[in-house]
Amino acid sequence: MSLILALDFGGTKHAAAVVASGEKHQLSDRKAFSPPNPNAQSDLEIMFSLARELLAGRQPAAIGVSFGGPVDATSGKVRLSHHVSGWENLLLQEILEREFGVPASVDNDANVAALGEHRYGAGMGYDSLLYITVSTGVGGGWILNDRPWRGIEGMAGEIGHVVVDPSGPICLCGKRGCVERLASGPYIAQQTRERLNLDPDKGKVLRSLCQDKLDEITGLMVSQAATQEDEIAIATLEKAGWALGVAIGNVANLINPQRFILGGSVTKAGDRFWNAIHRVARATALPEIHFEIVPAALGDKAPLWGAVALAEDLLARTDS
Repeated sequence: MSLILALDFGGTKHAAAVVASGEKHQLSDRKAFSPPNPNAQSDLEIMFSLARELLAGRQPAAIGVSFGGPVDATSGKVRLSHHVSGWENLLLQEILEREFGVPASVDNDANVAALGEHRYGAGMGYDSLLYITVSTGVGGGWILNDRPWRGIEGMAGEIGHVVVDPSGPICLCGKRGCVERLASGPYIAQQTRERLNLDPDKGKVLRSLCQDKLDEITGLMVSQAATQEDEIAIATLEKAGWALGVAIGNVANLINPQRFILGGSVTKAGDRFWNAIHRVARATALPEIHFEIVPAALGDKAPLWGAVALAEDLLARTDS
């Protein structure tokens, strides 16, 4: 039976898995975190170590790869990483094929996660969907007519850089009011700190959770504080949900997919966050346009399962 190696290069966390070709329910996986000040070489060394541990001397038949940044899926070349240096124009597919001696397929994490949810998760049975990951950044991956749709330069799905507030704060990309600037985990934490500094009499739950060390506030703390009715945490999460809702409603008007599937760590922020997304998306979209917004079924493993699907497609082309 053919063995598939699936790799997920994240911004700070990496994962690898092996699975028998044809398996649709269980995979054996390992995770590891990047060291301080990582670069492309350190990320590759971590991933090679994880892969060798899982393979235990066995040879995979194909490799599927999810990468956290823009990728030319045709050549398997990484354009860049927004979080780690040294990845610019790196031929990742070629490196992996040389290292393991088998064919590899590489795409960006949102596209790969979309494929994973389509084949094995919340997108099964749907021929049009947008998968949105809301974590360290915000990105999207399309499935249209049962196939990944990447756009002319492979950049389709960049919903994180849809501008929803032109007078809003400056995003890492240089524009103001991007969805990512308002709804990603690091920016949720940053906005919360800014609100606490502006109003020292509010945010008692947040201040207690971080023991008044505002620089240590995380997105998870904000979510926890919101469940305890902290007004600053609630306001920040509802703003994040508003930003995503505006973007989703406008995308629904433009493309009209059947489903929006949301994954990533920030989507665990609770009911207030989700209610804001649903309310604003529905208010933004035309009343005649119908769509569903649902959580990802595969959780953090959506990119790994999508990488499995990439490898399965490689094997199918080899056999045909």
